[in-house]
Amino acid sequence: MRLFVALELPAEVGEALVELIAQLKPLCRGAKWARAEGMHVTLKFIGNAVADGDTEKLAAVRTALATVNSGAPVELGYRGTGFFPNARRPNVFWAGIQASPNLAPLAADIEKALEPLGIPREPRPFVPHLTLARFKSTEGIKRVVSEAEKYAEREFGSSRETEFHLFESRLKSDGAEHTKLESYRFVRNPA
Repeated sequence: MRLFVALELPAEVGEALVELIAQLKPLCRGAKWARAEGMHVTLKFIGNAVADGDTEKLAAVRTALATVNSGAPVELGYRGTGFFPNARRPNVFWAGIQASPNLAPLAADIEKALEPLGIPREPRPFVPHLTLARFKSTEGIKRVVSEAEKYAEREFGSSRETEFHLFESRLKSDGAEHTKLESYRFVRNPA
């Protein structure tokens, strides 16, 4: 069972990013472009730490996630674009996220809640972003990098979040299919 914890995108942000992808996709056919239904702000990728049919471990994950609490909603601004590791050697094209200071501690609290279940912490620092494309070949990348400069400061929308979600991801030939398993309100006592 492939699992992850994420925040959902507001519809208007998803629509703005789908428009951007539609403009850039013809420039680079050597990329795997994100679909609207697959876009989310990942807080923790659990992966296959829960075996298919292991209802006991899945219940433990659900219980652990229910303990995560924050004193305030998370404010998110979706703005700008860029590349990992950089524009000279792009592997991933992303949209940026400017978040209130409590987003990184929320992700860390999720990590801390799941670690006793044998789910290891992510070794890389938490960098909130939305993956828009993964490059499979170099064909057309220079054109995308050049065109993406126009969107380096573009505003795509904002949101105020008070809950995160546990998703199951099933890999299919046409991309991953995500199913929301449960939602968790992390702001129980707003400041």
